[in-house]
Amino acid sequence: MRLDGRRESENVEDRRGGGFSGGKASLGIGGLIIGGLIVWLLGGNPMSFFMQQLSDGTPIENYTPTPEDEQATQFAKRILAGTEDVWTEVFRQNGRKYVPPKMVLFNQAVQSGCGSASSSTGPFYCSADQTVYIDLSFFKEMEQRLNAGGDFAYAYVIAHEVGHHVQYLLGTLEQVHNQQARSGKTESNRLSVRLELQADFYAGIWAHYDNQMFESLEDGDIEEGLNAASQIGDDRLQMQSQGYTVPDAFNHGTSAQRTRWLKKGYQSGNLSQGDTFSVDYSAL
Repeated sequence: MRLDGRRESENVEDRRGGGFSGGKASLGIGGLIIGGLIVWLLGGNPMSFFMQQLSDGTPIENYTPTPEDEQATQFAKRILAGTEDVWTEVFRQNGRKYVPPKMVLFNQAVQSGCGSASSSTGPFYCSADQTVYIDLSFFKEMEQRLNAGGDFAYAYVIAHEVGHHVQYLLGTLEQVHNQQARSGKTESNRLSVRLELQADFYAGIWAHYDNQMFESLEDGDIEEGLNAASQIGDDRLQMQSQGYTVPDAFNHGTSAQRTRWLKKGYQSGNLSQGDTFSVDYSAL
């Protein structure tokens, strides 16, 4: 991707280690252990204590960013800025106002408005605080474990999570969550698939307009994104982990579905073509 000279979003909070503002004074790792022990002796939950300290600005361990970390941070900020520019314009064209999400960078663990999470959770969006959470080491995992490397592949991950924020602003997220609360497990999973495929579509919409506005895409970029979407399909991941698939347990969509909707968003640039809820489930 061509990102040189692009602005960086200011809606980013770095919680990866010491040096950031907010919350209580740092206890240090020794203080955290002692504090956790005291909480345990008093009948409390030490893990809740640790997560609270993290959310209040205290790192679990010392963290010094490497040049590679700094490069990834700059990249993430520029991609987030691109989503801000694109969705502000798309919403304006549709008579709406776009309110951008915040992004929190973390390592190991984080406390969000939706509860605590670890790096193993992967990037996620929390509607309770309208924030995208990401441990940037996930990009390394994409390259090394999922065979889904490339700058546009990483950008797609961020744009997908921002797609969930778009769903939140449009009211889709709340409607689906309400439906899921009244549904059985299989139907709830199918609703989740529809939600995730629409977020893939919105990532494609972002790519369409980002390229139109900034000429950001280079040869091979779209292929990187489609490969990433394919590598993280439910069917592929289930086959890799257990040797067989359980379609009723899918909650993000198959490789073919994810690539199809990402590509559709990119090629059309038309928000109205992203209705994944009216389509028969077998035709997604």
